[in-house]
Amino acid sequence: MTHNASSQALTDEKIYPFQSLADKLNRLDLNLLLYDAGGRCVLQSSAGRFESDTEAIAGQIESMQTAQNGLLLSGWPSDNLFVCPVSIEPGLTVFLAVDTGPAGCRNAVCEKRYLACIVEDFCKQFQDAERIPMQLEKIGTELSRAYEEIMLLYRLGANMKVTQTNASYLQMACDQLTQLVHVEGIVFFVEKKIDGRRQLALIAGSGVISIEPSQADILQTRLIAELQRGREALVDSAEDSPFRYDWPPAVRNIIAVPLGDADRMLGFMAATNILDKRDFDTTDIKLFGSVANQCRVFIENNSLFEELKELFIGCLKALTGSIDAKDQYTRGHSERVACISRWIAERLAQHRPLSDKQIHHIYLAGLLHDIGKIGIGESVLRKRGRLDDNEFAVIQSHPRIGASILSGIRQMDEIVPGVLGHHERMDGKGYPNGLKGDQIPLIAKIISLADAFDAMTSRRVYRDAMTIQKALSEIEKGIGTQFDEEVARAFLESDVDKLWTIIQDGFIESWDYSNFEEYGIEAVGALIR
Repeated sequence: MTHNASSQALTDEKIYPFQSLADKLNRLDLNLLLYDAGGRCVLQSSAGRFESDTEAIAGQIESMQTAQNGLLLSGWPSDNLFVCPVSIEPGLTVFLAVDTGPAGCRNAVCEKRYLACIVEDFCKQFQDAERIPMQLEKIGTELSRAYEEIMLLYRLGANMKVTQTNASYLQMACDQLTQLVHVEGIVFFVEKKIDGRRQLALIAGSGVISIEPSQADILQTRLIAELQRGREALVDSAEDSPFRYDWPPAVRNIIAVPLGDADRMLGFMAATNILDKRDFDTTDIKLFGSVANQCRVFIENNSLFEELKELFIGCLKALTGSIDAKDQYTRGHSERVACISRWIAERLAQHRPLSDKQIHHIYLAGLLHDIGKIGIGESVLRKRGRLDDNEFAVIQSHPRIGASILSGIRQMDEIVPGVLGHHERMDGKGYPNGLKGDQIPLIAKIISLADAFDAMTSRRVYRDAMTIQKALSEIEKGIGTQFDEEVARAFLESDVDKLWTIIQDGFIESWDYSNFEEYGIEAVGALIR
C-alpha cells in the first residue's frame, strides 16, 4: 500500500475508510487507487497479482470527466476500470478507481454490476458519514445562535424598568445587539416633541452610523411603504441586484424595522453593512423585529408611566391649590414651600449624604405639608383677627389630619414625617407632639424653615410681608429654639436673592427642569417607582 506526498492534504482519518475497502478488494485480486481532483494518485493499494498504471488511469479519469461535461458520475471508462467520485467535504472531491486487471472481470456483466454496487454503496455511506459531523456542527451553531438570541431578549425584558429613560434602554439594546449581529452601525430614531411638534430624533446608536438624522424621515417613509406591501422590514442591498432605493455611498446593505406598525409607528431601528456575511437574511429580520418589539413595549410603558406621573402631580397640586385658595393670602404657598424645601435640601446635600430620591421626597412633603387644612373650617382659616385658644387648637390639628390622610397611601410613607412634624420646634415647644432636637426628622426640620420663610415674606390679612433681610434676621434669631442650626445655616449661606427671583418668576431654569410642573413630575416618579 502506497501513500504519495500529496496524500497529506487528506488526513489519516479521511483515508482510513478507503484503506479498509482496499483490504477487502485486494482479497478479491482487485487493486484500489485514490486520486485527488488534480489527477494525483494519493493512495494505491495493490493485490499483488498485477501492477496498475497510475498515469494511464489518471488519463482515463480525466477523459471520463470530459465526456460527462463536468458531471461527477460513476462508471466504467474501460473494461477493467471502475471509477466512482467521492465528495470528502464541500468543495473537495476525490476519485476512487478499482482496477480489475488485464483479464478484466471474468463474468463481465454480473461482476461489473456487483462491483459497481459495492463501490457505490461504500461511497454513499462514506459521504453520509462525512455529512453528519458537518450537519451536527451546523445544528450546534444554529442552537448557539438561538440561545444567544433568547438570552438577548431575556436581558431586554429583565432590564425593562421604569427607572430607565428611553435613551438608556435603547442604548443598552444597541450594545447587546451588536454583540450578536456584527454590523458597522446600528441606530434608533424615535418620535419626540421638539419645539411643539413631533419629530424623529436620534435616541441611541452604536458604531459608524451611515444614516444622518436629516435622512430619518425619508427612511421611515420607505419603511412604511415596505410594511404596506406586507413585508416585516425594509431590507435593501446591492449584493445580488441593484438597490431599490437611493442610499448614501457608504451603505452596502441596510435593514430597518419599525417600533410599532405602519399605522402607529413610534420610530424605527436601522442597521447598515453587516460584516460577517453577504447580506441581512430572514434570521436577522426576525431577530431585529423581536428586539424592536421589546423596545416598543418599553417606550409605550414609559410613556404611560410619564402620563401617570403627570396625572398624580396634577391631582396633588389641584388638592393643595384648593386648600391654598381658601385664603387669597396663602395662594401658591404650598408650591413655594416645596420649592424652598428643595433648595435647602440641595444645599444640605453638599455637606451630608442626601440622595436625589430623598430630595424628591422633601419637595413633595413641602407641597403636601398643609393638606390637613382640608379638615379646617374656612371661618378659622380666613379669620382676620387673632385666634382664640379653641381656634388655635383647631389649627394645631392640621398636621395630624394631613398625616392621617397620607398614611393610608403606602407610597407616602417617607412623606408623612415631614407633614406631621413641620410645626415642631427645636426647643420642644412646637406641635402636635412637642418633639425636641434630634427627635424631629430632618424632612420636618427643612419644611419648618421653608414654611416659616414663605409665611414671613408673604402678606397676611393681619400684617404686611417682611423684607427678605428681615425674614433672614428672624431665622437667625430662631436658630436653636425654632430652627435646626445645620438646616438654617445651609439656607442662610445660600444665594437667597437668586432663590427669591426664581420663586417670583415661577421658573427654575438654574436647576434641571424648565418649570415647577416639570420638576414635580420627576419628583413623583421617585415616589411611585
